[in-house]
Amino acid sequence: MTQADFEPKLDAKFDAKGFCKNLPSQPGVYRMLNTGGEVIYVGKAIDLKKRVSSYFQKTGLAPRTQLMVSQIAGIETTVTRSEAEALLLENNLIKSLKPRYNILFRDDKSYPYIVLSGHNYPRLGFYRGLLDKTHQYFGPFPNAGIVRESIQLLQKVFRLRTCEDSVFNNRTRPCLLYQIKRCSGPCVDLVSKSDYHEDVQSAALFLQGKHSEVIDSIATKMQQASDKMEYEQAALLRDQMQALRKIREKQFVDSGKAMDADIVACAGLTGGGDKVCVTLAMVRGGRHLGDKSFFPQNADGYNLSSVIEAFLAQHYINRSVPNLIIVDRKVQREVLEDLLTEQSGHKVTINQNPIGERRIWLKMATENAQLALKQMMSRKASQETRLLALQQALNLNGLNRIECFDISHTMGEATVASCVVYDNFAMRNNEYRHFNIKGITPGDDYAAIRDVLNRRYQKVVQGEGRLPDLILIDGGRGQVNAAKEALDEIGISDANLIGVAKGEARKPGLEQLIFPKRKKPLQLSNDHAGLHLIQQIRDEAHRFAIQGHRGRRSKARTTSSLENINGIGAKRRQELLGRFGGLKGVQTASIEELAKTEGISRKLAEKIYKELH
Repeated sequence: MTQADFEPKLDAKFDAKGFCKNLPSQPGVYRMLNTGGEVIYVGKAIDLKKRVSSYFQKTGLAPRTQLMVSQIAGIETTVTRSEAEALLLENNLIKSLKPRYNILFRDDKSYPYIVLSGHNYPRLGFYRGLLDKTHQYFGPFPNAGIVRESIQLLQKVFRLRTCEDSVFNNRTRPCLLYQIKRCSGPCVDLVSKSDYHEDVQSAALFLQGKHSEVIDSIATKMQQASDKMEYEQAALLRDQMQALRKIREKQFVDSGKAMDADIVACAGLTGGGDKVCVTLAMVRGGRHLGDKSFFPQNADGYNLSSVIEAFLAQHYINRSVPNLIIVDRKVQREVLEDLLTEQSGHKVTINQNPIGERRIWLKMATENAQLALKQMMSRKASQETRLLALQQALNLNGLNRIECFDISHTMGEATVASCVVYDNFAMRNNEYRHFNIKGITPGDDYAAIRDVLNRRYQKVVQGEGRLPDLILIDGGRGQVNAAKEALDEIGISDANLIGVAKGEARKPGLEQLIFPKRKKPLQLSNDHAGLHLIQQIRDEAHRFAIQGHRGRRSKARTTSSLENINGIGAKRRQELLGRFGGLKGVQTASIEELAKTEGISRKLAEKIYKELH
């Protein structure tokens, strides 16, 4: 990309006329900065001079744009060779800089796929990441739940293996999945290679949307088996065919055509600030795989066409794209079509006026967008009610951000503290943190509380991060006193601190709120909206702490179980774990199976077996 940069002058009295006079009439990207040097907006233009000048010449600017222009202290521009390159650069800058006046969509993780591996006996599995041409991929799917559900259904019908290659290559007897008829047992040759590959091919055709072809093929095999009086095989094929028909009936959309398309619809509500939802529905192989809703940031004041355009650029650039994208309103599509076509290696069409069946898909996506937006608004209203009720009960004006801590361990083993964050009416998962607690007496929860608060808020004292409006501790008077001591030690004794003690018989609704400087606890009624918010945050902290503790404990036990056996070094441990697919496989292996591992003698195998049982 050929680029020429024009550096800004950061000045509260920005000379817009003088700056625009020297801009070239070429395509490019412009970045608007405030007096602090922060990029507040990124835009693209076919003609930089005309586009940037328009912000300072127009009298009918929207209120939001007027506010943005009033904050401009400098502008940076980058000239590109084409509008397509400008679009690409604009998208990259928006994702990296996250300007406050650009519509921002959450840059989600890569979408999940179903994969059939390139193994001699292909593995059916869940996959997320870069695609490898040695394997077959089906998707993408809108969420992981749909992938796992589809894998379970395909297992039930086609009985393909789902185990990792390291496990498959070292099996000597079939696993439980074979016993419950979810796998045909290729690991121990209980199915011929040709029969297994027929099942793989049928599964691939079904994932491609060729349902009728698969069902007709199975019907033919069933008739052949029946003619040969192989009634058990015929019954198995009959059940397989019936299961496939049930799966097909569950699909809301099934065009009978193996078409891949994405449908993008937008819904907006006004009042108290515009609220917008974009719904992406995925159709692969003619089947509706589900949809996903996105709620953009900074969308207030923008029309819905601008929201759709922002979504298309941020979502599809540098990502897998189907041949057809259907949208529910007019957008500037030509440049994006050319860019996505070049990127994907196949023709990409953005359809703004679908007909027939595609219009039905679009109507369904639009209705889902409207429903998702209403549900989001309802949840937010509920959260606002809860937060206001808690604010009034605690007499804490401006209460918004809450951080909650919990400690989890098993008899003092693998102690982990969790910190979860509630902010702006929602749990903020990306701000959650685990803290491994070391150097304390095992089981000393008070010491653990002091340690985690010291580590969490030490940075706040140093000027990094921010202190929450309220700190919640899952615990009683002892935990609250320990937390207060820790906060006093690091110099933030003015922090709002409350403990949540479980009530009588540990029943929900009987919790007591413990204050550091108040002897008598506060007990809200079990139907109090503020208590419901505290329970929600406390339960999330508890869940997250247990998750961290189990992970740490499992890791410790996995390594220590083999490390504590004399004669098992790093190499032999690696051989054992690789051969049996993990510690559980080693634990279930017989002495004879252990002795077949490279470097493991019969005597050592007996010793390993004895130590693990």
